[in-house]
Amino acid sequence: MSEQITQTRIGKRFLGNTALVMGAFVFSRLLGLAREAILGAAFSAGNEMDAFRAATRVTETLYVLVAGGALGSAFIPTFTAYLARGERESGWQVASAVINLVFLVTLIAAVGTAVMAPWLVTTVLAPGYDAPTQALTVSLLRWTLLSTVVFGVSGLIMGILNANDHFFAPALAPSLYNLGIILGATVLARWWGIHGVAIGTVLGALLHLLIQLPALLKLDWRYSPTLGLHLEGVREVGRLMGPRVLGLAVTQFHFWVNTNLGSRIPVAGVVAALTWGWQLMLLPQGIFAQAIATVAFPTFSAQAARADRAGLRTAIASVLGFVLFLTLPATIGLILLGRPLVQMLFMRGRFDAQAVEMVVWALNWYAIGLAAHSGLEIITRAFYALHDTWTPVGVGSLAMTLNVLLSIVLARLFSLFDAGERPWLGLGGLALANSVATTLETLSLTWLLRRRLGGLDARQLWHSLWRTLAASAAMGLALWGIRIWLTDAAPWLVGGVGLALGATIFALGAGLFRSPEVVQVMRLLRRRVDHSRLR
Repeated sequence: MSEQITQTRIGKRFLGNTALVMGAFVFSRLLGLAREAILGAAFSAGNEMDAFRAATRVTETLYVLVAGGALGSAFIPTFTAYLARGERESGWQVASAVINLVFLVTLIAAVGTAVMAPWLVTTVLAPGYDAPTQALTVSLLRWTLLSTVVFGVSGLIMGILNANDHFFAPALAPSLYNLGIILGATVLARWWGIHGVAIGTVLGALLHLLIQLPALLKLDWRYSPTLGLHLEGVREVGRLMGPRVLGLAVTQFHFWVNTNLGSRIPVAGVVAALTWGWQLMLLPQGIFAQAIATVAFPTFSAQAARADRAGLRTAIASVLGFVLFLTLPATIGLILLGRPLVQMLFMRGRFDAQAVEMVVWALNWYAIGLAAHSGLEIITRAFYALHDTWTPVGVGSLAMTLNVLLSIVLARLFSLFDAGERPWLGLGGLALANSVATTLETLSLTWLLRRRLGGLDARQLWHSLWRTLAASAAMGLALWGIRIWLTDAAPWLVGGVGLALGATIFALGAGLFRSPEVVQVMRLLRRRVDHSRLR
């Protein structure tokens, strides 16, 4: 019976919701690429963009710790359990209380950070920046802190909608956020320079919130102006959130270390180049892994609430195989087509050849960890569905400690290859350290989850994985040939031909090897075609 439930959810409803969310994520990522191309053309990899990236590092940390991943991993399982038991009124009381608490905590944190901003920037975040860049970072930080308060509430509303199987509005919200930044870079920056981008960030956060409100109002929403500290559900969220906050703090500490070390490399734009390389790696991770994980998490939580371990094992293996099916070929594509991709997207305006080299160098080493980052999205959510946030925190803390140590060592090691013309080579060591540590973290958590559940349907997973690897290898050989054949061609031609040919060969290879993911999608499409004919 549990297998039938799993097949129904993972087959029809899961794939349908995933396609919807993935479409919204693709639109958001395309807008994100446009946003970064506009920022690159306007400011390039220089001091202004370094200051903006450092400032947003602080605001992102506050959001992630208070309302982002922490509340998502703590709130959704708790809220979903109320819905699964039919206790909707109690669930809404908990949701109202958590929203109120998040608003107060983020507001206090934002005010405190604004006061401490000068010390924070000059001593902890970017001690390697010169004095004018540090002063600019402080100013930008104070502006962008306004977005943190808005995102705190908006992030929680996103969790409420996802728990109620409403995915489209939350998936579309990041697109509105990107539009706000684009408006800031194209319009407001004409008068206020890089500060216009900071104001656009605040505007984008407001749009992120407003786009979700209509969907929220359509639910049987019962808002209560209470902190609800006496409610068991609120205490459960706090209990689950505690270790998750610790784990995310360790993860964010790694990014702060990267910013700190990057600010010490004697080249303007290192922090900006690292951020662009990271964001390009996150492009397929966001479109594929985050979309799938967003849809899968409520299903995992419901199966865990019903104590359906067999169904949960099958679901995790199926979802993990699907994520690897999409991200392994993307890894090869990013590495082999990274240069024409960066040139095509960014090389205009003030974005020169050195900026291209720096971003490509970071992207190559970040891309090695793409599959691990994507798999981690699924594995950690499985632990959260089981109301276990300590295990990912423990493993993540060890991994991030290794990450920091490797960052220091590899940055220095990579810099030894500089012959005087490329003093920015050390940033490659920072990116590689992240990939190595994340890979070890994902493998360790997968092993622990397998022990926790008494298996992960390894046969099904390996059945999928070797077919994906074979199809990816065929695609990689084709892309290598394209790079040699079109050595002197325009970047848009190399990138366009490479993407089209690579995707075609991978699809043909996956079909030839009869990958389970291809078979599953084809069956779903046939059902929908047959259903439409009957209508």
